[in-house]
Amino acid sequence: MSIWRVKPVSAFEADMKKSDLKRVLTRWGLTSLGIGAIIGGGIFTLTGIAAHDYAGPALALAFVIAGIGCLFASLCYAEFASVLPVEGSAYAYAYGTVGELFAWFIGWNLILEYMMGATTVAVAWSGYFTKLLHLFNINIPIWLCNDFATASEKYLALGQPAPTFAFNLPAFIITWLVTVILVKGIKEAAKTNNVIVVIKIAVVLFVIIVGAFYIDVNNWMPFIPDEVTTIGKDGISKVNFGFGGVLTAATIVFFAYIGFDAVSTQAGEAINPKKDVPFAIIASLVICTVLYILVSLVLTGMVKYDQLDKAAPVASAFSGIGLNWAVFIITIAATAGLTSVMLVMMLGQTRIFLGMAKDGLLPKGMFGTLHEKFKTPYKSTILVGLIVSVVASLTPINKVAKCVVWELY
Repeated sequence: MSIWRVKPVSAFEADMKKSDLKRVLTRWGLTSLGIGAIIGGGIFTLTGIAAHDYAGPALALAFVIAGIGCLFASLCYAEFASVLPVEGSAYAYAYGTVGELFAWFIGWNLILEYMMGATTVAVAWSGYFTKLLHLFNINIPIWLCNDFATASEKYLALGQPAPTFAFNLPAFIITWLVTVILVKGIKEAAKTNNVIVVIKIAVVLFVIIVGAFYIDVNNWMPFIPDEVTTIGKDGISKVNFGFGGVLTAATIVFFAYIGFDAVSTQAGEAINPKKDVPFAIIASLVICTVLYILVSLVLTGMVKYDQLDKAAPVASAFSGIGLNWAVFIITIAATAGLTSVMLVMMLGQTRIFLGMAKDGLLPKGMFGTLHEKFKTPYKSTILVGLIVSVVASLTPINKVAKCVVWELY
């Protein structure tokens, strides 16, 4: 026994043959999961920061640069997925190439990414859901939709005493709703994701098509604003605009692409994983890249880049031209978008656990047992739901976000 041992391809093939997971995902079902994981809050927030401070109208160019970088990564995943078409993603690929020690390390990094990512999304979902209810004049008490630390800050800002108790109920509820869907089966999870993805893409197309009628080409001039270099209080120089600013913006919007790798965790439930998983990885990335570029062109064309709101650029662009009713649609899309991201992250998390349990790196009784009827790793799914719901309900978003490099905020 050696920590450097490599799992042979024949062992992966044997795992595929004896797997009890239901193979129900087609190539477009897998592509939908990829889109569901990629398009989230990033397109509704990062576009404002990147355009306002760094790239200006050249935000579209920043998305092209970031997309090309992600494309190389996606080609690597696609190549591995065609050779090792099993659940486990980068964990399995590491085990089959560089050995058990690296696989163990990468596996736990993926667990951190997916679990803490899902936790962060749950808290963010609560915020968007609360805003959505507010648009309909429904207000949830601050102490019931925030953790104690955040609720205390908000009450003190209003000149009121801090509460004795606070609990983020919306984050708790959405986590368990997603958990129930995942326990029920991959088909139910895929159907739910498909519905949400249709809503997200419809709204993104709405932004592109409706916004195109309000584009003023003068807002694109100059396309790449003149470079500005400033020195911060810490003595570090900061490049805004110019080509250097575009590159900086590309590093920011890069995180709006993270999620395509989650497709590879579903190889165990794909009908034809060797062909469909690589297709889905690349297709989801290309589709999202095209949508991102078009949205960035529309936003910077509707409103001058320095007038975009950093926190809510899409909503502010439509409000700026008098289409306040569009804010309802955009907020609904953002809420739905975060739901599908959370669903795919938690789904991927349990499949990483399953892959590690099959290899004996985690207890099989807890993480490798499938439900007799639903054929899902229900024990680990419930465990993930429990941890995510508790942490999301009691922890400030900035704390959980620091646990993992995440694309949405």
